[in-house]
Amino acid sequence: MALPFFKKKNSQPPQAESRVLIPETLPQHVGFIMDGNGRWATKRGMPRRFGHREGAKNFRDLSLYCREIGIPNASFYVFSTENWKRPQDEIDAIMDLFWDYLCDADQYLDRCVRMIFIGDRSRLQDRLQKRMQELEESSRDFEKMNLILAINYGGRDEICHAAQQIAQKAQDGILRPDEITEQTIADHLYTAGLPDVDLLIRPSGELRLSNYLIWQCAYAEYYFTDVLWPDFNADKLNTALADFANRGRRFGGI
Repeated sequence: MALPFFKKKNSQPPQAESRVLIPETLPQHVGFIMDGNGRWATKRGMPRRFGHREGAKNFRDLSLYCREIGIPNASFYVFSTENWKRPQDEIDAIMDLFWDYLCDADQYLDRCVRMIFIGDRSRLQDRLQKRMQELEESSRDFEKMNLILAINYGGRDEICHAAQQIAQKAQDGILRPDEITEQTIADHLYTAGLPDVDLLIRPSGELRLSNYLIWQCAYAEYYFTDVLWPDFNADKLNTALADFANRGRRFGGI
């Protein structure tokens, strides 16, 4: 789950080509677990960092494609709290690529995309934290699409963080325990104010959430595929969207 290698700021993104029709009913929030970059490179006899570069190019294309077809919220799992267990040289490469991405993010601002970063930023380099804050402030009033990037993010860590904030309010006498509701918890998550995930897409053949948006995916529709992330193109996204449009969502009803 990693981001970043981008072309120069003034370059134009390639046009997405798809043979599968876009359904009329689109989800309000699509979540992506960008999995399989390392395996994609290993299968081709290349170092894992090349897979991250190709996965980043695909992220760029698909995030802009989501903006093009009218998906209002798209979230991407960039780097998890568990990814720190990876070899240090791979972590360093991912963070360097993420910096390159942040420096070349004007293509989203030019398209009125609001950029939102979720996760614990305290472990990130100061330059990353500063640039993330700048991008959030610059795009705060944009309404064409919310692009949500999860960096040093874990679902359990997020809920723990929310619980600590709520407990502090209870200790300070601002909130009574019997006043705590599901909405109270949602309002203290990193995604406060954003809609829950409607469709969660995970390529690579793995069939799990891997600690991604576990509260927000309570009623999400899951779409799993064996395709590795660098090969999950616009055509395959449209196939997933068509599958979503044909599902019946009852939310516990009949």
